[in-house]
Amino acid sequence: MKKLRERIVSATAIALLLSVAAGPATPSLAQDAAGVPAPLSQSIVDKRPVLHADGIKFGAYDPHGDFTSQQGVATEHLFLPWEDVDLETLKAADAYAQARGRNLLISVEPWSWDVDWRLTSDELRRKVLRGDYDVNMRAIARVITKLKSPVIVRWGQEMEDQNSRFSWAGWNPRDYVTAYRRMMDIVRAEAPGVEVMWSPKGLDGLDAYYPGDDYVDLVGLSVFGLEPYDTLAYGGPRDFRQALTDGYRRVSGYGKPIWVAELGYEGKDAYMRPWIDTVTLKHSDFPKLEEVVYFNDRDVHAWPFNLGRPNWRVIKGDETN
Repeated sequence: MKKLRERIVSATAIALLLSVAAGPATPSLAQDAAGVPAPLSQSIVDKRPVLHADGIKFGAYDPHGDFTSQQGVATEHLFLPWEDVDLETLKAADAYAQARGRNLLISVEPWSWDVDWRLTSDELRRKVLRGDYDVNMRAIARVITKLKSPVIVRWGQEMEDQNSRFSWAGWNPRDYVTAYRRMMDIVRAEAPGVEVMWSPKGLDGLDAYYPGDDYVDLVGLSVFGLEPYDTLAYGGPRDFRQALTDGYRRVSGYGKPIWVAELGYEGKDAYMRPWIDTVTLKHSDFPKLEEVVYFNDRDVHAWPFNLGRPNWRVIKGDETN
């Protein structure tokens, strides 16, 4: 088993506080322009969501620091591979979040961000189920227990997507549930009081991957709106309510608080404006929806229909990062 090696973690806190730290950049902090579609015609240069005083909570994955000084941001989201990472950087993320009164949502991805070190899906599954990576999860949990900010741990997201880029996605549901429970047992043993988030993409078939009520404090969904994709896949543009409806319906029966753990939108002005105005509103159709968390970066992977890597970042101007 490859050991945890020093590598900078992708998150606002770490990107800003440790911007001169040694080590290769993470994929979301050093993305090239390959596969980037031509920008859509738009005049909106700041598409951050409107935060409504009586609305639901808002958070962000924000490696560029666009939300650093913004009031009303409840959650700081960071992504963490469980290999090739210096876990001490979590303490910097904690200090950043605590100074701003924010929670930490930590998405633990069970692989290496170095593609040369990644295992095949079957290799990863066998090693996780055999316990080879217990030490990795335990090391993360032991650092988390020292943090001062409230923490939510999200492990192995979007697991039901059979066409996903993630090595853990599309496993036999029984194997995924066993792996998820194993990891959450470690987290709860080492870091009591931490909440855990089960986070499917929201697709049909997700129910088979549900680990049981005892292993879920929160449910997180992924909701992205890309105008040209909507046109090709659905025959026309969709708004936030339309994009969330199916996934919300599939998970609402569990009776758990629901988040949109990853949110993004991109398109022409007329497409984006309804998203900007409504994503933090309380919706009567979604009574269990408590928070949306914006993914403030360019997508790491290309979308179907040769649409390239959409730029979800709220501030326009730098089209290569």
